Amino acid sequence: MAEIVRMPKMSDTMTEGVMAKWHKKVGDKVKSGDVMAEVETDKATMDLESYWDGTVLYIGVEEGKAVPVDAIIAVVGKEGEDYKAALDAEGGATPAAKEEPVADKSSSEKPVEEKKESASAPAITDADLEKQGVTVVRMPLLSDTMTEGVIAEWHKKVGDKVKNDDILADVETDKATMEVMGYAEGTLLHIGVEKGQAAKVNGIIAIVGPEGTDISGILSQGDAPAKPAADKKSDAPVEEKSSPVSQKEEAPLASGSTDRVKASPLAKKIAQEKGIDLSQVAGSADGGRIIKKDIENFKPAAKATESGAPAEKSAPVLAQYLGEEKFTEKPVSQMRKVIAKRLSESLFTAPHFYLTMVIDMDAAIAARTKMNEFSPVKLSFNDLVLKAVAVALKQHPNVNSSWRGDAIRYNEHVNIGVAIAVEDGLLVPVVRFADGKSLSRISAEVKDFAQRAKAKKLQPADWEGSTFTVSNLGMFGIDEFTAIINTPDSCILAIGGISQVPVVKNGAVVPGNIMKVTLSCDHRTVDGATGAAFLQTFKALMEEPVRLLV
Repeated sequence: MAEIVRMPKMSDTMTEGVMAKWHKKVGDKVKSGDVMAEVETDKATMDLESYWDGTVLYIGVEEGKAVPVDAIIAVVGKEGEDYKAALDAEGGATPAAKEEPVADKSSSEKPVEEKKESASAPAITDADLEKQGVTVVRMPLLSDTMTEGVIAEWHKKVGDKVKNDDILADVETDKATMEVMGYAEGTLLHIGVEKGQAAKVNGIIAIVGPEGTDISGILSQGDAPAKPAADKKSDAPVEEKSSPVSQKEEAPLASGSTDRVKASPLAKKIAQEKGIDLSQVAGSADGGRIIKKDIENFKPAAKATESGAPAEKSAPVLAQYLGEEKFTEKPVSQMRKVIAKRLSESLFTAPHFYLTMVIDMDAAIAARTKMNEFSPVKLSFNDLVLKAVAVALKQHPNVNSSWRGDAIRYNEHVNIGVAIAVEDGLLVPVVRFADGKSLSRISAEVKDFAQRAKAKKLQPADWEGSTFTVSNLGMFGIDEFTAIINTPDSCILAIGGISQVPVVKNGAVVPGNIMKVTLSCDHRTVDGATGAAFLQTFKALMEEPVRLLV
């Protein structure tokens, strides 16, 4: 009988897995214990083993694709066996099984009639409009947050002649009031939105075309899917205006002239980029208005100076730097998805508060140097921190607790999660029963966790069951920071770097070494005084490390 292979739940936080690599293909023989595939979870890439003997009959997930836990990913059975029946019985679907159900005759009659009606009135395409010389002007997407725009002012009315660079209207967006150009030649045949009314992005606001054109078919089609304003003409930016009044100030006044310079927004933009004075450019459009081609064809002439008169010193023209916006997107990894979900839940569910304390590290520095003369592995300051935390937790069980909704669990064992940064995010393997382990044992375990975490070789048992978490960024030069609680723990301790600063000892200012630590607490289980008492004990242990050995 064919056996269904489902996506297993490989960790307590796993909701879906990515099929990183298949080691078997359809038709391959497989035995119980064979590795069928590699699955990328939120924590690591793990082997998926077969529990059956037989032949791979079906593979339902391509490499690189994500599927939820318990989804069907393969079928194993006897060679030549019909696996489709097994899939159907489990609610799966082969490509052939994805056909639409046949509706009854009465219900199918109406859609057929509707199809006939739609077939009799084919949609008008952009190509058809282009042949007719008709341009549909739609509400452009003028900002990344814009969903609709309000017509602040129409500069043309139905029946007016329109040229390519004419401004049709002023549109008030959520950011500013901006000019909309039709980029069309012809007659304004239709205005779809009156002054003061709003139109959705890509809604029809006007139609331009040959005089007398029948536009009823265009209007009956309604609005099309939204497109950015740049789709119409990517090289024609729209000028932003701070208020409707500023539309009258098309360009600065020419030097020594009381007439304003008329220019299209695109012409002004190009002139600004090229450092061209618009007062020196002759416009070729109606009323002497300057358009794009006038700027492109402009050649500055040398200024003739009157005999005996010194030449006027022209203002320096600063070259404008034109940058290019670039970005790269890549899919969110399984690890990053779970990090985002769990930390969001923690921060917005558990009421956090923070306690910061400064620790004198002079004695810890001296003790570590001495210990490393005898330790079989090199001890780090983080190892001292973990041991001090473990000892302090035994004295403050309220901090070594977790919120369970209708109860608070006070853990008598001490399992410390150690936050380790990896390429895709953060892993938190657990040093179990840390209060009973020696410094050298803790150091060896943390080093092993770090190596396996970077190689994605950690197993679920390595990161489950913490009762408290430590996050250390001191090695990156961070003086202090706050961390988000790793639920269901009640607290997380953020460790900063060791800094050499002036300190006062015995009434004298002397060089000293300090380390700042911040305890993030879940106020549902830990109160301020409880957290402060824990930090006092931790501080005492770090400032007298010999107490860790007794």
